[in-house]
Amino acid sequence: MSIEIGVDIGGTFTDLVCRAAGVPDRILKVPSTPDDPARAVIDGITRLHETFGVEPADITRVVHGTTVATNAVLERKGACTGLITTEGFRDVLEIGRQMRTALYDLSLQAETPVFLAPGARRVEVCERLSASGDVVIPLDEATVISAAERLVAAGVESVAVCLLFSFLDPTHERRIRDLLAEHHPHLTVSLSSEVDPAFREYERTAVTAFDAYVKPVLSRYLARMGENLAAQGVRAPLQVMQSRGGVSGEGVAVQRPVRLFLSGPAAGVIGGRHCARMAGHTDVITVDIGGTSCDIALVSEGTPVVRAEGHIDGFPVRVPMVDVNAIGAGGGSVAWIDAAGGLRVGPHSAGADPGPACYGRGGEEATVTDASVVLGYVNPEYFAAGTLALDPELARRVIDTRIAAPLGLEGKAAALGIHRIVNAQMAEGIRLVSIRRGFDPRDFVLVALGGAGPLHATVLAEELGIGTVIVPRHPGVLSAAGLLAAPVEHEVSQGFPRDISARALDDVRAVLDDLDRRCNALMAAEQVDTGAVRIAYAADVCFVGQSHHLEVPLAMTGADAMDALYRRFLALHEQVYGYSADSPARIVNIRSVHRAGGVEDWNDVTETFEKGRAIKAEREVLLRDADGPVMVPVYNRSTLGAGFVFHGPAIVEQADTTTVVHDGWVAEVLPSAELMVTRETKEDS
Repeated sequence: MSIEIGVDIGGTFTDLVCRAAGVPDRILKVPSTPDDPARAVIDGITRLHETFGVEPADITRVVHGTTVATNAVLERKGACTGLITTEGFRDVLEIGRQMRTALYDLSLQAETPVFLAPGARRVEVCERLSASGDVVIPLDEATVISAAERLVAAGVESVAVCLLFSFLDPTHERRIRDLLAEHHPHLTVSLSSEVDPAFREYERTAVTAFDAYVKPVLSRYLARMGENLAAQGVRAPLQVMQSRGGVSGEGVAVQRPVRLFLSGPAAGVIGGRHCARMAGHTDVITVDIGGTSCDIALVSEGTPVVRAEGHIDGFPVRVPMVDVNAIGAGGGSVAWIDAAGGLRVGPHSAGADPGPACYGRGGEEATVTDASVVLGYVNPEYFAAGTLALDPELARRVIDTRIAAPLGLEGKAAALGIHRIVNAQMAEGIRLVSIRRGFDPRDFVLVALGGAGPLHATVLAEELGIGTVIVPRHPGVLSAAGLLAAPVEHEVSQGFPRDISARALDDVRAVLDDLDRRCNALMAAEQVDTGAVRIAYAADVCFVGQSHHLEVPLAMTGADAMDALYRRFLALHEQVYGYSADSPARIVNIRSVHRAGGVEDWNDVTETFEKGRAIKAEREVLLRDADGPVMVPVYNRSTLGAGFVFHGPAIVEQADTTTVVHDGWVAEVLPSAELMVTRETKEDS
C-alpha cells in the first residue's frame, strides 16, 4: 500500500494526516517539541504505527510544513552572517527606506534588520556595474579574499553577497562565490542574483541576508529530519511546503530557504481551496482561527492570491508568498479594558500556557475561549475531544471580575461583547484581503478552518454578506491535509526593466527561455517528469514613473503578446486601485512558474460514519441579537452522513472543533463529507 503523510508543526501540537487510496484519512495530533521540532514528527510516525498499523516502509511521500526558518528570525537564532557589498554600499541594510512607523517615540528602535549583519560583519569589495549592467570597475579579487578573511575572523558561517545591479549581470557575484568556496569551503553563500534578481537594492540586500541567516539552520534541521525518518524505516523523500503554495524536495529547499517563510499558513489555504472545489466553488476566502491568531487568505478562480513581498517580524522580505493576512485574534486572545473604559480584545494572547482561565493552569485574564464557554458554545467536557477538561466556573469568574463588573454588565452580556469585538476584527481582516484588492466578498464562499474557525464562521459571513460557509471534515488539521494537495512548484524570476512595446517581445522570449532552463533544472533535481510540468508566466508591470507594480499573467501566444499584457495590466489596475489610465507602462520583472502534480479533489477518499443518534444533547446558549439564552440541539458530527440537513440555531461537535450554526442558516453534509452552511431562504424554512 502506498501511503502519504502530511505533517504540520504548530506551537502546541504537531498535526499528521495519513492518506492512502480508498482508505479514510487517519489524523493524529502529538505534542510539539519546540526544542527539536523533528522529534515530534518522529513521535507522530511512531504513533501512526502503534495506533493505525502504518508501516514506515509503506510510506512513499512525506510533506512537511515548517516554521523553522520563521522561528530562527523571530528568536534571533540564525547563523552568524556576513554581508559582502559593492564599495560604498555597506550600509544599505541599515539605512533602509525613508518610511518609519514610529516617528515620535522617545526611544526609536531600528526598523531595518541590522541584526542579520551588524556593521562589523559588513564588508566591501572593489567592483561596479552601471545601471544598464555594463562593467564600470572590474572585480578586484584581492579585495574579495581580504574581505572573506575579515568575515571568517569575525566568526561568520554564512555569507550574503549583494552587489549593485547584479541582477543585470551576475558574473561578479558568481565569481565571489567561487573564491569563497576555494578559500573557505565551510562557508554557506547566498547570492542576491539568485535569491532576488530584481531592482531596489535595500529589499534585495535584506532578503539575501535573510536567506543567508537561515540557510545553515534549515540545512541542519532538514538533514536531521531526513536521518531520523530513515532511522525509523521511512525511505520516502522529504518534501517541504514553500510560502507561495507549492512544495519542493529538501535538497532544493535548502538552496533557497527564504522561500520557506510562512509555509504553514500557505498549506491551510491550499487545503481550503480543495475543500471548496469539492463543493463546486472556486472563489474562496479561507479563515484559519487558532489559539493566538487568525490567518485570512483569498482564492480567486481556484488560484490563491500571491503577493510579491511579505513581512517577517515587521521587516520586508521580498519573496512571493500566499497573501495571508494574520491578525492577533484567536481563542487565547485576551479581553481587556482600555484607559478610556472601552472593551478591547487582543492582540496579546494567553498562549497555551497558562492559557485561558478555563484551562485551570493559572490563567488570570479573560479570553475569547472563556467567553465561548460562558456563552455555551464550547462544551467544557468535550474540548479537544475531552483531552482537556475546561472549568466553566473559572471562565465565568474571570469574565465577571475582569470585564463585566468594570463595565457594569451581566457576565453573559460581557462575554457576548467579547465575541462581537473579536468577530468585528476578523471581519475587517477579511475586508483587507478582499475589498482592498478589488474583490467583493459577497461573491465568495467562506471556508472555516483551524480549531476555532467554525465557531465564528456564520457570524463573519453575515457581517460580510457572504451566503455560504464550508466547514471541512477535519478543519483542525486541514493545513496538514493541504500539504498533500499541493503541487511541486518552482518559480524563477529575472529583473527586466523595459517599456512594454512590440520591440521587447524577442527579448522577453529570450529571458523566458533562460528562466525555463533554470526551472527545468530544479524540476530535474526533484526527479519530476518534464512532460507532466505545467508552465505559467507573469510580469511585474507598472506605469512609467510609478513606484509599485502589479503581477500580471503573461501569455506568449503570438505577436500581440505585449499588447495583451498591457490590456491585462490596465484591467488589473482598475480592479485593484479603482482607476486606470491610457499611459505608457513598463515591465519590472519577469517570472516563470513550473508546477507538477497536486490533486484536484479528494473524492477518492471514503469517509465512514458512526452509528448513533445525530443529536447528542441540548444546550443553553446565548446567540447574537437574541433576547436571552435559548436551548439548541448539539449534533455529533461523526454520525452525520452525506445528505443530512439541519437548521440553525444548532451546534456541531467533533474532535478538533465546534461549529456554531446561527439562526437563519441551514446546514447540509456533502457527499465529500464537508459541511456546507448556507443562508436560509423562505423555501428552506
